[in-house]
This record gives sequence, structure tokens and C-alpha cells, in this order.
Amino acid sequence: MTKYWAEFAILPDGLARNVTFHIEGDVFDRIESGQPQGDAHRLPGVALPGFANTHSHAFHRALRGRTHSGGGTFWTWRSRMYDAARRLNPDNYLTLARATYAEMALAGVTSVGEFHYVHHAPDGTPYDNPNAMGEALQQAAREAGVRLTLLDTCYLAGGLTADGHQPLAPEQRRFGDGDVSAWAERVSQLWDDATTRVGTAIHSVRAVPRAQLQEFVQYVGQGQTWQTMHAHVSEQPAENEACEAFYGMTPVELLSEAGALGPNFSAVHATHLTGADIASLGNARATAAFCPTTERDLADGIGPARELLDAGARLSLGSDQHAVIDPFEEVRGLESHERLRTLHRGRLSQDELIAAATAHDTIGWSEAGALREGAKADLVAVDLESPRTAGVPAEFVLTAATAADVTDVIRDGDPVVSDRQHRLGDVGRLLTEAIDNLWEK
Repeated sequence: MTKYWAEFAILPDGLARNVTFHIEGDVFDRIESGQPQGDAHRLPGVALPGFANTHSHAFHRALRGRTHSGGGTFWTWRSRMYDAARRLNPDNYLTLARATYAEMALAGVTSVGEFHYVHHAPDGTPYDNPNAMGEALQQAAREAGVRLTLLDTCYLAGGLTADGHQPLAPEQRRFGDGDVSAWAERVSQLWDDATTRVGTAIHSVRAVPRAQLQEFVQYVGQGQTWQTMHAHVSEQPAENEACEAFYGMTPVELLSEAGALGPNFSAVHATHLTGADIASLGNARATAAFCPTTERDLADGIGPARELLDAGARLSLGSDQHAVIDPFEEVRGLESHERLRTLHRGRLSQDELIAAATAHDTIGWSEAGALREGAKADLVAVDLESPRTAGVPAEFVLTAATAADVTDVIRDGDPVVSDRQHRLGDVGRLLTEAIDNLWEK
């Protein structure tokens, strides 16, 4: 048994002082109050649950700082993203993803949902191992010390206009499997293990035509894979306009018609929703996976967080394109965007913000996300004496801290970050080498 002691800890019922965590294997065996025992490892500052990054595109980390020249739109940004995607192979994807996941671990992330659609060689030809790219991501997460849900993504069409779905463009061919049956056959060859799980996603209603969407939902409902479903939903007004023009309904309505909505469904971004869309997601007890730093960086807009919560939906948070990897910034973005949108403060409570930051169950890890007995033994220690956090009450650390204030991260009882150092070594160097190698190809 391993013991950790923290002067402050945010437990499910609020802030506690002088807390000892007894870890047996990969779970909290006992959590007790009292002064530290001699054999307990002392954690500085305040202990939080591990954060869940519920929406990631690992290779987008190579785009940071490279998409701002000339301004542009989401759609011009996308062309630069395709340039990065075409350079990937299983070896450099492993290197880049490992460094990216290590950066997440340094920031306090213990579980990540990887929205994975770069499946094949650049010309669309499957690798000898058809899951070489997905398995590279799984290996990267293991080595970086984070849990991974590989949200293997069905991507069949190149886009949607008022005239219908478009064929895959040359730069999209490596994303596609042809049809849902071929996608499902490939995904069936992926396996869960102690720290990685396989989930499902459709890229968007733009990328999966109606009949294929219905087949996809039937496949997931048959229990042939771990039953979670994520999809980009109403990220851009143009997506809504095309869906309305061709199908006569919003993306949420199309997903609802196909039977996709439910407690295991996550609508990623969920930015441009109608009142009916909000009600549908709420009635289904679905999750909206907001990515505030990406939505801000790409000028996507601000989603209706408070309305979704009030309707019965849940919220989770992701770093998406990794313009920033900082769960504290995503949390503050969720609240501050609401303030800008409504001109009112305190739109989300501290409990609601913590719940969004620790929504591991929305990517399949219901055992994680809280400092309670029997839960996965994840601890994130946050310095309360940095220039950013000095004088901040422990219960409001989310309002002031940054990723740089995370000192220690324990996942499943194993130290991944100690005294601000990742077990892989210099993460900045790993990122630099991986990104430079990608762009030099």
C-alpha cells in the first residue's frame, strides 16, 4: 500500500484539510483526515482528481503557432491541417503523440479521448496492419502515462453541400474505409487493455451519409464494440446550412433520427444549436464536449453551456487542436465565454466546472474522476504558492492556476509527474524533435 498526504484536497463533498490517501493497487483503498503519517508521501498545495481531456487530435499539436499567418477562417486552417496529416506515418505518429500525451500529463490529464481518423497510408491504401496508426496512439499513451480511449472515427464522405455528399478529396483518402462495414471490420481488430479502450465516433454528419449513419448506429447498438459514440456537431454555421439544405434538418435532428442520441453520446463543440437541438441533447442525457481554447482560436463561436446543463445534458472538456494544453484554461474558458455571451458572472458553479473537467466516464472510464474510496487512484497536486496561485483559497484554485502549477500527477497509483518532471524526461525536447521531424519531411 502507498500513502499520499495533502494539506488540501477537493473531495466529492468539497474542500478538506489534512487528507491521507491510501492506495492499494490502482484504486483508493481509504481516504482519511488527519496529520501525515511518517511513511506518507507529501503532496504540495491542493490535491485534485485527474483531469479528462475528452476530445483530442494528437497530430494537431504540430500546428501550434503555424496557422495564424494571413488570418483566414476555419476552412483555410483546415488546409494546413491536411498538410500535417499527409506527413504522418506510424513511426512519426507514435513519436508526436507520445510527446503530446506527455504534455497533457504534465498539465494534470490522466485520461484522453483521441478522435482518431488518420487510418491509412496517404493514398488511402491500408497498411499491412490496418490499425497501425491506432495502435501507435495506444502505445504512445501507455508510454506517456495517460489512459486512452481510442475513438476510432468513421469518415466516408468529403463534405456536404446542398447537392449532397461529396467524394473524399485526395487529402482525405487516408481517413476513409469505404463504408461502415469495412470500418467496423477494421475496428473489431482493436483491443482494450488495462489503460486503453476502444470507442467509436463519426467525424460529422458531413462525413457520414444518412444511410451509413443509421448502419453505424446499429453497429454500435449491437454491442460489438464499447458503446460510446462521439461526433463533431454544429461546429460551424456552414455545417448547419448544408445539412438543412440537403436533409431539411439540423445535424442534431439527423443524429436523433438515426438513433444516435443517448447517455453515451457526446456532441463535440455543439456550438450552433437551436432550442430544439438543446432540448434533444438534454432529454437524451447526452454530453456536449466543449473545447473553449480551440473554439476561440478558430473563431467558431461560443456554445450554450448553461442552457445545455439546464436541459439535462452534461458537459465535458477537450483541448482538440492543442492550441493550448491546459485544463485550467479550458475550465476558465467555459465560464468566461458564458460571461461574455450573457454579460453575467457565475454562470457555472465550482462543482459544475470540476465535473466538466473530470468527466472521464464520457470516454469510458467511469472508475476515474473523483477522490473517493474505490475510484481509480489519480491525484493531481497543484502548487498554491506560485506567482499565479499565491493567496488564492484552495477551493478556488481553478480560477487562477495554470498547467505550470501542476507539480505531481499520479495515475492508477503510479507517479507519472514528480516535482514538475515527466517520467519520460524533457517533454519540451521531445515535442521539438517530433514536430521538427514532421515538418522536415
